[in-house]
This record gives sequence, structure tokens and C-alpha cells, in this order.
Amino acid sequence: MSRAALFAALLVATGLPGRTAYAQDTNPAQPSLPDAPAPVQSSVEQNDANSQIDRNDCTKKLLPCPKPFINWYTRFENGPQVKPLTPEEKAWLATKNIIDPFNLITILGEAGISVAGDSHSAYGPGMPGYGRYVGVSFTQDITGEFFNTFLIPSIVHQDPHYHRMPHASYLRRALHTVDAVAWAQSDSGKGMLNYGTLLGYGIDDEIGNLYVPGQQTNGSATARRYAIGLATAPIDNAVTEFLPDVAKHIHVQIVVIQRIINQVASKDTGGT
Repeated sequence: MSRAALFAALLVATGLPGRTAYAQDTNPAQPSLPDAPAPVQSSVEQNDANSQIDRNDCTKKLLPCPKPFINWYTRFENGPQVKPLTPEEKAWLATKNIIDPFNLITILGEAGISVAGDSHSAYGPGMPGYGRYVGVSFTQDITGEFFNTFLIPSIVHQDPHYHRMPHASYLRRALHTVDAVAWAQSDSGKGMLNYGTLLGYGIDDEIGNLYVPGQQTNGSATARRYAIGLATAPIDNAVTEFLPDVAKHIHVQIVVIQRIINQVASKDTGGT
């Protein structure tokens, strides 16, 4: 075989451009050979290409975007998510309720008003009394969220959210704020007893007997506080139910009102 024919055969075998024309010129008697198939990308090359696309997408995502408009009433209007909360998510919900800036501001403000209005209370006057009041209120919040939002709902598989009824009549919504104290939803969406409230209030008050200054710890006083707590619980539900409707008309950020009413209702009879 001549060098030209050998080189033409190598061109055909390797699939280099111009291979067919060169072979026909060298040996006209040979029939024309079909073109070799186009080279196929290896999996490594494809992965590199995909990685390059991913990097381009990431680069695009890193571009600055305008800040979204913050709707402070989203948590009331949208209500709970459809997906059931895991125990970890219920713990995070309780934590967010505790560290909510409006909750902290309310505790600090209420402590100042209470100590300034009654310097002879069990908390004492001045900054020491103010500090004790803030510490007790914050501890009560932590205890309540731990049992009412996290632990009890996690054990009995209860949804700790309050479910609004924005499309019902005002009378039905008002009744719902009352019956929700005793009847809630499970993680699966079915109705169930509101163990988080019914059991949680009693546990919170019994623990409060251990550290709340000036609080009577006998059975009758504890039962009275428990009854008052359940009776005032619809106030919290009513604020959550109707606050977005009020805000749409007056256009004022008044979310803090919910926390203030909650704190006033929960501190109903601290010394009885």
C-alpha cells in the first residue's frame, strides 16, 4: 500500500475533515465511503457544559434585585401553611413569637407603666422593680410558648395556629374567636380539642406559682386565674381575626395592638 493510500485510510479511520475527497482522488476505483458520524460529547464534557450553565444561572441570581414590599399583616391574612408543621417548626414558631419585636416592646412598655403606677407592688419601685417585672413577664412568655405552641401541640399533633375565616359573616367570625379557644385543628386538618390552650393555661399558671411575686398559690386563686385566662383568650383571637380588616381601612401599622392586648389579658390578676 502506498503512503498516499495509507494516509487516506488513516483519515477515514480518524474521521478528519476532507477525508472522502482525498480518498477518491487517490484511488478513483474505490467506491465513495459515507461520512463518519459526528463526534458525540462524552459525559464529562456534558457535565462541564451543564456546570457552566448552572454557574451562569447563579451569576444571574447574584444580580441586585429591588427589595420587596413588606406587608406586616401577611401572617394574619394568609394564616397557617397547608403543610403540617413538624415539631422543629413548632419550636421555631414559638421562638419567633417570643423574640417578636412587638412582643419585646410591649413587655418593656407594660413593665414601665405598671411599676410607675404602683411602686408598692410585689415587684418593688424604681429600676430594680422594673427589671423584676420584665424578667417575670418574659419568663411567662417563654413558658407559655413552650407548652402552648411547641410541646403540647407536638405531642397531640395539633396545629398551634389560629385559623381565620375572612370570607364568613362578621357574626360567624365573632363566634369562631370564642369556639377556637376549645376547638382547634389537628396537623391533618381535622377538628380536635384545643389541648394547647386548655392544658397549657393550667400548666403555665401552676409554674407561675413558683416565681411570680405576690401571686396567691392556693387552689381557689389558681382556678380563678385559669377561668379568667380562658375567658379572655378570645380577645387574642379577635385581634388576629379582625386586625387585617381594620388595617385595610385606616392604613396604619397597628400590629403592636395585638401584643398589648395579649399582655394585658394574660396579666389579669397577678396578685390574686
